[in-house]
Amino acid sequence: MSNMKTIVGFTYKNKVRTKSFIVTTIILLLLVTAGINSLYVMSLFNNKDEAGPAKEEVVAILNDTEGIAPALQDYYKKQSNANLSIQIYDGSGDPVADETKLKQDLADKKIAGYLVATESEGGNFPKFFYKSSNIRVTGDSTTNSLETALNSVKTDFIVEDSLTDAQKQQLAEPITMNLEQVAVNEGNAGTNQTQEQKVAAYILVYVMLFLFFMTAYMTGNMIAAEVTAEKSSRIMEILITSVSPLSQMFGKVMGMFLVGLTQIAIFVATVVVNLSLPHNLEIMREYHVDMSQIDPMLLIYGLVFYILGYFLFAVLFAAVGSMVSRTEDLGQAIMPITLVSLAAFYISMFSISTPNTMLVKIASFIPFTSPTSMILRLGLGEVAYWEVWLSIVLLLVAIFVCGWLSAKIYRTGVLMYGKRPTWKELRKAMKAYKI
Repeated sequence: MSNMKTIVGFTYKNKVRTKSFIVTTIILLLLVTAGINSLYVMSLFNNKDEAGPAKEEVVAILNDTEGIAPALQDYYKKQSNANLSIQIYDGSGDPVADETKLKQDLADKKIAGYLVATESEGGNFPKFFYKSSNIRVTGDSTTNSLETALNSVKTDFIVEDSLTDAQKQQLAEPITMNLEQVAVNEGNAGTNQTQEQKVAAYILVYVMLFLFFMTAYMTGNMIAAEVTAEKSSRIMEILITSVSPLSQMFGKVMGMFLVGLTQIAIFVATVVVNLSLPHNLEIMREYHVDMSQIDPMLLIYGLVFYILGYFLFAVLFAAVGSMVSRTEDLGQAIMPITLVSLAAFYISMFSISTPNTMLVKIASFIPFTSPTSMILRLGLGEVAYWEVWLSIVLLLVAIFVCGWLSAKIYRTGVLMYGKRPTWKELRKAMKAYKI
């Protein structure tokens, strides 16, 4: 037992002090920080001058035969935080000359764009074309603001004085629905969620899936690489005289587990610090994101499935690493395990908007894919508690079987040099050892 503790401590300290771990962690923290603050940074460059306040954009209106421009001007004067003003452009009668003049104003940045009204038929509300040098397919704040303003003016144009101002305001307000996911069967996990809880769970599930794949894959690769490096340098022959192969394998697995937890802890701390900044809190309120709505049980189940999934993949990586004598051959050897981990990750990521599909349900009971699939179902889908515990039991059985098999392969493989042994050779050598 003391030997295993020594291996765990040595593996942990050795890895967290390496340049690769430090550089990778710093890059991850910078990417996370940049991602969380990206919306705020973009807002600083969106219509801001050097002094800081938002600049008022000017939109010209051309060919206003129905007198819509004064109504638009009145609309924006009533807005307390409007960053848009309407400028009436008196045309010269020559459409080509008018367009040339307005394009020149666009080039000189005197206006953000201009509206061109079409001829109305039968007293109907005219149609408009908005022209600008910067048109986004998905729309932007200027076009959205103009559409809202024109809808309000259109209401006044049609109803005239037949409605009160309060009735017109009610007519202009969009219909919004509060969403809530309810449980079809009582006693299910991941159900009865309000819209705010659903948004918070979506973000948490996305982060947990990413963290599981990143840490399990990276630490698994490090386990296999370290075992192979010790074999290729013949250090294994010295280590095995003082520490049993099983203590070595499980010590490395536990040590790398602590390395993964350290990286996750640093990641979580960085996320919490960035989300606690005032400008990010304001953005979350604007998008109705309240992380306090996260179900604590989702975090607990997420941690359980992360731990079980890690150990399942870790023992397999250790076994494969023990079969390889040269570091150059390691990539090819671990390819099958890598493909399985990729499948587990992508099944969940591609099903994040449809967590109750048959594919996800089946994957949640396959030990190699259940850690990610069950996290998805717990957070965003509907899953019975007996399904959760059945998945955990199947994972534990898989860990026991794969751990036993990996231990026999490891004990045999660490002293087999030269070409990679075949399964027949491994099976023959494993029969000589009992665990």
